[in-house]
Amino acid sequence: MNHRVSPDRFAAITSRYPSLRLAVAGDFCLDRYFDIDPARAEVSLETGLEVHNITRVRCQPGAAGTILNNLAALGVGTLVPVGACGEDGEGWELRRALQARSGVTLAHFLILPDRATFTYTKPLIHRPGDPPRELNRLDLKNWSPTPGPAEEALTGALTAAAASVDGIIVMDQVDVEESGVVTQRFRERLGALARDRSDLLLVADSRRGLRGWPPMVFKMNARELGALTGRPVASVSEVRVACAELAARNRRPAFVTLAEQGIVGASPEGVAWHVPAFPVRGPIDIVGAGDAVSANLTAALSAGASVTEAMELAMAAASTVVHQLGTTGTASVAQLRERLS
Repeated sequence: MNHRVSPDRFAAITSRYPSLRLAVAGDFCLDRYFDIDPARAEVSLETGLEVHNITRVRCQPGAAGTILNNLAALGVGTLVPVGACGEDGEGWELRRALQARSGVTLAHFLILPDRATFTYTKPLIHRPGDPPRELNRLDLKNWSPTPGPAEEALTGALTAAAASVDGIIVMDQVDVEESGVVTQRFRERLGALARDRSDLLLVADSRRGLRGWPPMVFKMNARELGALTGRPVASVSEVRVACAELAARNRRPAFVTLAEQGIVGASPEGVAWHVPAFPVRGPIDIVGAGDAVSANLTAALSAGASVTEAMELAMAAASTVVHQLGTTGTASVAQLRERLS
């Protein structure tokens, strides 16, 4: 199908964003960018190794924080992060970066002294006339299971936040199961909310897949859909069939991103649609595109958009974000309007 959100519908949907209250729950990390000027390269006298001189450090919320960044860029009125950081310098930077976003309240964002702040450190080489080039990333993660008291506190924060929001996006970002915010206990609480609160929009995304998650709005890529359903999903038509069956089984919308082929979405009644991606315009950086899709789907659905309207807005956001180089980008309402016009 073609992109066809009318100007009137676009205005009606996005005009509701300032009144929305949305929570983002899950694994927040600190995205720390080191901008390197290669013209200032040196050689260490002690080791003989090349020294990369950093000319600027940029810190912003990452992982679940990238979703929050996109919601803030859309002008969502109240944003409630549900997650945690460590009692360390990275945690201080992460909280500062979250507080810098308009509409954010940290009432349900915890400080856990026995956990390190999840951090992605990204060294970037900047050469005049070239896109930034990322060197090997330096990650700081927790590898042990989330302690019981921390689980209890996080589950309590989720319950408290749910009482005052219109929707919750859940981002499970960690590689090692049970080492982050979204543990089995946390998912069980999400299941209870899904059963008890039919008015509450719940959207789930997990880099390890959504097998075993309670019924809610599932957002995933084609590889994750194949792993979940155990069936081939190599073509758009196969994705449509599998996505429609998944949505009907969960009785919630479902969405599957297809990179340059766009996105497939299905209604709770099991009707599926495909919205193509926008054409690429020069160099791209795909980091953060999936999170922009998650944020825009959730904001649009919360504001009364149909499944197809939400997908069209999400594709406009993804197109805007992938053309922002050397950063994890966002898309504003004005940028979406320009992209759709």
